[in-house]
Amino acid sequence: MSKRQANNANSVFEMALSFGFLSACTAASYAFAGEKALLIAGFALPIVFFAFYAFRLVWQRAGKPKVMPGDPRDNLISMLDSALETGHGVDQKTFCMVVELDDADVVVRRYGKAILHKCLITMADRIKDAMRDEDLVVKLDGNCFAIGLGPMRHLDIEMALQIAKRVQKSVEEPMVIDTHTLHLSVSIGVALPGRIESPNGERLLDAAECALLDAMQNQPSGIRCYVPEMRNRIENRNALIDEISVALENGEIVPWFQPQVSAKTGKLAGFEALARWMHPKRGLLQPADFLIELEQAGLMERLGEVVMYHAFAALRAWDRAGFEVPTIGINFSGMELQNPKLVDKLKWQLDRFELTPDRLSVEVLETVMARGEDDIITRNVRALSDLGCNIDLDDFGTGNASISNVRRFAVQRIKIDRSFVTKLDEDQDQQRLVSAIITMAQRLGLDTVAEGVETVSEHAVLSELGCTYVQGFGISRAMPVEETVMWMRDYIRRTDPAAERKLRSVI
Repeated sequence: MSKRQANNANSVFEMALSFGFLSACTAASYAFAGEKALLIAGFALPIVFFAFYAFRLVWQRAGKPKVMPGDPRDNLISMLDSALETGHGVDQKTFCMVVELDDADVVVRRYGKAILHKCLITMADRIKDAMRDEDLVVKLDGNCFAIGLGPMRHLDIEMALQIAKRVQKSVEEPMVIDTHTLHLSVSIGVALPGRIESPNGERLLDAAECALLDAMQNQPSGIRCYVPEMRNRIENRNALIDEISVALENGEIVPWFQPQVSAKTGKLAGFEALARWMHPKRGLLQPADFLIELEQAGLMERLGEVVMYHAFAALRAWDRAGFEVPTIGINFSGMELQNPKLVDKLKWQLDRFELTPDRLSVEVLETVMARGEDDIITRNVRALSDLGCNIDLDDFGTGNASISNVRRFAVQRIKIDRSFVTKLDEDQDQQRLVSAIITMAQRLGLDTVAEGVETVSEHAVLSELGCTYVQGFGISRAMPVEETVMWMRDYIRRTDPAAERKLRSVI
C-alpha cells in the first residue's frame, strides 16, 4: 500500500470513529439531561470536532513541503542547515538528493509543453509520496526537484542509494497524462555530508547538483553519489566547452574515416565519417569525450557542417584518384534533423562537390524511428530518402524501431550494434540473435552492416550468417583522410589483384 493510500485509509477509519463517538455523546446527553442537553450537544459537538480536525490539518501541513513561503532553494538550504545542526553529536544524519527528468525536450517535441507541465506535477506528487513528512521536496529551475532528508539514524551511503532508487522507481512508473501513456526516466544525484569538507546546506545542495551532472552523462536512469573527483571532471567539461567553438573553426575537429567492406568478397563498400578532435594538450579525443560538451554549447549543427564538408571533399578526392568508393556514411544528430532547411543545405553541398545523393548514407539512430508522422525529424528523414540518399538504421537492437517504421523510412541498411557482435564466435546466444536480425533484414530486402568486428573469426561467422557488410578494428581503425589513400592501395593489392591493375592503369 502506498503512503497516500495508507493516509486515505486512516482518514476514513478516524472519520468512522468520530461519527460513532459523536452519536454516543448525543445519546448520553439525552439520557442524562433531556432534550435541552441533546440540543446543545447537537450544536456544540460538531463545532468542536470541526475545529479539532482543522487545527490538526494545519499542523500536519506545516511539516510538508507543499506550501512554503520564500525561495525554494533558500528554504532547502535552511532545512539542510537545521538538519545538520540537529544531527551534530548524535547518530542522526541527513543528505541531499536532486532529481531531474531525462529527455524533457523529447516530451515537449512529441506532446507539447502542457503535457510536460503535467508530467512535472505528477513527478512532484510521486516524490513526495515516496518521502516522509519531515523530508522537504522543492522545485528547482528547469525540470529538477531537490530533496532534503530530515535527520535519520544510521544513515550511510547504501541506505541513501536505496532511498534514491525508491524515488526513481516511483517516478518511473508509467504516467497516464490526458490520452497519453508516458514511460519516463529520471537521473539522480546524491550528496552525503561525510564526503564534503565543512558541510553546510549550500555545499550539500551544490554537491548533489554536481553528482546529478555526472549521472546525466550516464542517463537514462543514472544515479551517482558525490565524490570530490567529480569537480575535476566538471571543470574539464567546462574547459572543453570554452575551447570547442575555436577548435571547430581552426580545423582541430575533423572526420576520420573507417572502411566498410563486403563480408563475403572483401570488396570496399565505403567509409563512415567519425568525428575526432586532435586537442593540442590532451591529444586525440574520441566523440564520447566531447559530444556532450558540444551539445551543451549548441554546436551540433556546426559539427555536422564540418563533417559533411570534409566527407564530401574526401569522396571527391578519392574519385579523382581513381578509387571506387561507393558511399560515405555520415551520422546526423537530432539537432541537425530538426532543421527545416536541412535538405536544401544538403543539396547545395552535393552540388558543390558534384556528387549525387546516392553517394551519401545518412545514419539515423533507431530512436528516431519511433517518432510521429508530423515530427520535423520524421519529415526530414523521409525527404532525404526521397532525394535519393541511402538511409542506414544505426545501432539496431538498442532502441524500439518497429518494422513498419523501417519500411516507412525506406531504410536500405540495418547496422547491427557492436554489443551483439562482440564474442559472436564464442557465444551461441549471440549467434542466434544476430542470425535472427540478419534473417529479418533479408526478408525485408535490406542489407546489414555489422559494427565492431575485431577478429577474423567474428568476420567469418558474420559471413556464414549472411551479413552483407562489416566494419571494425578487425578491418581497420578510423584514420585521417591523408592515410586513406595508402590504406586503400594496400588493401586492394592484398584482396583484389584485378582491381589493383585497373587502379594502376588509372594512376
